[in-house]
Amino acid sequence: KRASGMREYITPNYIANQIRLLRNQPQYTEHSFLIAEGDTDARLWKNLVDSTKCRVEIAHNKDNAVQVLNILEKDNFAGVLAVVDADFWILEGVVKCSPNLLLTDTHDLETMLLKSPALEKVLLEHGSEAKINNFAKDIRQTLLESAKIVGYLRWASLKFNYCLKFEGLAFNKFVDDKTLALNESKLFQTVKNNSQKPGLDEPESRANMDSLKTNTQDMWYICCGHDMISILSIALCKALGSCNSKEVEPNVLEKYLRVAYESAHFRETKLYRSIQRWEQTNKPFQVLSNL
Repeated sequence: KRASGMREYITPNYIANQIRLLRNQPQYTEHSFLIAEGDTDARLWKNLVDSTKCRVEIAHNKDNAVQVLNILEKDNFAGVLAVVDADFWILEGVVKCSPNLLLTDTHDLETMLLKSPALEKVLLEHGSEAKINNFAKDIRQTLLESAKIVGYLRWASLKFNYCLKFEGLAFNKFVDDKTLALNESKLFQTVKNNSQKPGLDEPESRANMDSLKTNTQDMWYICCGHDMISILSIALCKALGSCNSKEVEPNVLEKYLRVAYESAHFRETKLYRSIQRWEQTNKPFQVLSNL
């Protein structure tokens, strides 16, 4: 969900202007506009909203999405909402700046997919029944347990300004392909190398990670969907299946999860109810189909 290439020149003002121009076109005068963080999020939203009543626009990152919303609100532009990943906002106690800004139920949209029955559908399709039955632990719980360690390191990196780089992290260097257990020392080493920060102090980082932990935190807020999917990708090659790694690369798995996620799953979420409340407050604008 990062900006890249030409996208760096796509400013919040540019996106806000595009939305204004669209609203002036006859086919969109009564449409609501849903601002999504990135193009993969937008693909999911296009499956969930009623396209005859709502148009999905891509902001290219979370900051842009929030800024586009602010610009349009200052204009008193009606019928616009933005849906962004909660990330660590819930844990940090960040207060949302607008009733038109809605957050995911969990850390991000990908974790919402993994929390839903879409995970079982993907396991059924790409896993081995025998291996899944023999796997001693709950799969979802195991993914959370391993991914939370990366989650705490991501959070510590943000909070203590480590500026660590998590994109392109080779999970197979620190995740056991049979048990899916995560080796914390190898994780630190891999992240240090990936971030080109050889001087990162591991004991201090661990202490800072520990300082963020409480007994009451919901792991679904700590864990990042991309991390869980990277671990699932390793699992489907060995612990839970016999796929070759190309078949179940994280971005491919993410696509399978999006396709497996049904409107019925979405209707069970807090985010769905938030959108329903938004529709009540912003009549006549609609986002969801009246199922």
